[in-house]
Parts: sequence; C-alpha cells; structure tokens
Amino acid sequence: MTNAVVHDFINEHTYDIRVSGNGRWIDQKCTMDVVCFVADCIVDYIQNGGQQPFQSPDIWHSDYAVQSVQDFFGKPDPMNYSAHDEFNKFFRQPMKMLAAAGVLKENGRKKATIQFSVANMEVLEFIALREKNAYNFLCMYVEKTLKDSGLWGSFERFFDAQDKTEYQNVKERFSEFSIQYTKIGTTVEANRIFTKVLNILACKYHKKGSERGHISKKFITFDKIMYNQVNWRDELSGKEKNVARRDYNPAATVDSSYYKYRIDRAIKNLRQFNDKYNHSRSEVLDAMSIGNPATHMHHIFPKNTFAEIADYLENLIAITAGQHMQKAHPDGNTQIVDRDFQYLCLLCKTESIKQNILGSHNVPVIYSFECFTHVLATGLGKPEFEELAENDFEAVINHIEVCY
Repeated sequence: MTNAVVHDFINEHTYDIRVSGNGRWIDQKCTMDVVCFVADCIVDYIQNGGQQPFQSPDIWHSDYAVQSVQDFFGKPDPMNYSAHDEFNKFFRQPMKMLAAAGVLKENGRKKATIQFSVANMEVLEFIALREKNAYNFLCMYVEKTLKDSGLWGSFERFFDAQDKTEYQNVKERFSEFSIQYTKIGTTVEANRIFTKVLNILACKYHKKGSERGHISKKFITFDKIMYNQVNWRDELSGKEKNVARRDYNPAATVDSSYYKYRIDRAIKNLRQFNDKYNHSRSEVLDAMSIGNPATHMHHIFPKNTFAEIADYLENLIAITAGQHMQKAHPDGNTQIVDRDFQYLCLLCKTESIKQNILGSHNVPVIYSFECFTHVLATGLGKPEFEELAENDFEAVINHIEVCY
C-alpha cells in the first residue's frame, strides 16, 4: 500500500462532525507514534489468533503489547491495576479515532465496554508499519475532517497569517464548534484536542502551531508531535513516564530502551513479509543461500553505529544464518562488517525495494524510496542520495558503485 492508496481511502469517506457528532474523532493520545504502536498491537493480536470483535483490554493485555509498551514508551506494567485507567485511554483513544476514520469499526458495547473489529486490514497494516506512515495517514485524515466539517478556513487563515490574532480565532472557532456539535462540554477539553489537530498540520506545512496554550515561537517539528517525549508537567515535577500518576514516587527512575521496540518491530515485519512473499528465501542469492531459509534479518549498516536508521526496513535484509555469521560478519565477529558483502547487500536490497515499489500489485508495498535514500545517505555519509528523483533506482545503483 502507498500514500496514494491511503489518500483514496480517506477520500472515499465523509468525516463531517456536524453529522456524526463524534467529538472523539481524534484525541490527546492520538499522536503518530501511539497510533502506529496501537495499530501494530492490533495487527499482532489478529495475526496470532485474536478474536473479533475485541475491546481495548484484549489488546493491551496481550504479551506483545505488555512487553512493547514498557520498552518503547517507558510506561508502567499494564497488568498493574493502578495503571488500568491510563492504559484504557492510551489504547482506546487511538482505537476510537481509527474507527471514526473507517479503519476499525465499532460493534456496540458489551458490559459497557466498546467492541471493535477491523474494517480495513490493509490500511491498518500500513499505519502499523512505521511512524511515518501513521503521520501521513493522520495528516490526510485530520485535514479531510476539517474540510468536511467546514472548519478548514479558519485553520488556513492561521497558517497564512501566523500571528496571535488568527491563533486565537482558530482556537476559539474550534472550541465553539466542538461544544456546539459534539458532547465535548468545556473549552478546556476542546483545547486539549485542538493542539493535536493544529500541530500535526503545522508540522506538515512547516508552520508555527500551539505550545502551552499559545502560538509557538518556532515551527512545529516531528519531535513536538510525538508522544514519546518528556511531558513538560512531569519534567517540572520530576515524575518519570514509567510511573502511573497515582503511583508517583519522586525516587523512581526509568531504564529506557528507546530503540528496542522499533527495531524489533522492523525485524518482525521483514521476517513475516519475506516468509510470506519470498518463500523464506535469502535476498542475497549465492552458494550459501541454496536450500537454506533466510532466518536472519541483518542490519546492512550496523545498528550500534547507525542508531538513527536501525529501525528502518530499508536497512534490513533477509539472509541465511551462514551468510550472516560467515560473510556479513567474518568468523562470527559481529563487531566486524565485511565491506564487500555490505556492497552486495546494498545491490540486492535495491532490487528488492525496486520490485516491491514498482512490481506486482498483489504484494503489499512495505518500502519507501525516500526512506531508502535516507538510509543510504546516512550509512554512506553521502547526502546527495536524498536528492535523487523519486524511484530512480538506476541512479541509486550508480551512486552505490561510486561509494565502493
């Protein structure tokens, strides 16, 4: 699936809040990293035999979610009773948003608990693949909702003017609209949602947004719209994010494994894709690949050296155990990278990505040309890779040849 297909999906739906009355079409927890994470947990739940319809606790009680939410977000143990309300919001809000967008479906209530099912697995898997996909989805969804609801004009005027007056106008317009057409009853509640709506679009258009109730001094950047950053109230109080608010102890500390979840997710996704669509074969075809399954997902550019691209699918390649421990890392020394085999991996990965993006329509698109050129620019220290024309794979090969 590509952004163009997601755009078509969004345009097939009407998101007029004046008709739906849905004040939870987006919410405070609906940042791109949380939405991606919750989508990933739902996909994993379904793939491992989870029943539909399901409810929020079914997802966050799963082994995958319990482990991952602590690794990636520094959250408390979901099985801790005192964290129950916190986790309900953390998972339910993105699920409500995905249902409002048509990716999930609400199937009524069972004992006062909302039941969900998957309405479009292809879109859900796209969102679950990486944070950038979730970001692109949210940008399209939020803008379409504002336009369908007659709210876009006030946001557009603010993005054009970028001053305090238009900031106040768009903020008041959103609050008044929310109170009039939804069950949101207070300005305070509406303003919390307003920030999530405004800032993701401000990031998209490289504009100022909202910061602590006022127009931001600088343009909104990706780090400002991620959930996984220090909450400024917690920062001032000294509270760590892995402690439920009611359990807060000033002496608590957090042992953060920031990249672990994202790297594990990328490895899992490539393994599943290669097993299903490449019959578990190695992406590098040589004598050692004959008759041996690709059980190792190898970082072409080592994760310890290139942490920035450690979770990119485009930096992973499916190879056999022999290829990994004898060729990629001679004599099994993972501290050494064989440059000749790295070069071969890059050529083979280029072909894999080319076939995925330009090849069969029966295979889901999991790669991004933009992400691949970023991996190459970072790993090879050559920023000119990111200046290549979209899907110009011949130029990619030529640039790789020059580097080696």
